[in-house]
Amino acid sequence: MSIGLIGRKLGMTRVFEEDGTMVPVTVIEAGPCRVVQVRDGGIQLGFGARRAQRTTKAELGHAKKAGLEAAPQVLRSFTVNGDAPAPGAEVKVDIFAPGELVKVTGTTKGRGFQGVVHRHGFGGGPATHGNTRHRKPGSISPGTDPSRVIKGKRMPGHMGAEQHTEVGLRVVRVDAERNLLFVRGAIPGARNGIVTVAKQGGASRHD
Repeated sequence: MSIGLIGRKLGMTRVFEEDGTMVPVTVIEAGPCRVVQVRDGGIQLGFGARRAQRTTKAELGHAKKAGLEAAPQVLRSFTVNGDAPAPGAEVKVDIFAPGELVKVTGTTKGRGFQGVVHRHGFGGGPATHGNTRHRKPGSISPGTDPSRVIKGKRMPGHMGAEQHTEVGLRVVRVDAERNLLFVRGAIPGARNGIVTVAKQGGASRHD
């Protein structure tokens, strides 16, 4: 069986445990996903349906090999435990159970072009006594040796819109009827963003 699913981030809310403890959770519409291809040691899952006008012949042919009528909107590969499901089979959110540890991968929110104070948390320069370098990076590199900017120097630039994986998240609730997964804490990405949820398979660094 697959150890993961493709889903969509719906937003955050809170649930209450039996003892009245409030738990902040992120709601994920996880699946159902169709098996598009079986590979060595893994499977390829598809989520959603792409409109015919936006589907290439190659994408449509790839989907029809698995018995699908429309090409999936998103394709992702996952490893499997045990026997792999057949192409065209449906994988649902019930592969997860409350209390399990999962890792969620998504694309962080794009912040555009940002300076070093916002992007890297620099403290900035003095705010008084005529100083005009309040949010500037300061010295970039020595002028004589090496006479260039070292690779990896923290500088202004594009911030966000990067793939990020949040680990050590615990499943709080599974709603199989509505294909909803309630995960404790925040996950990367904006509302309605595509994410992948996979079983962690080991101890979390947060435990």
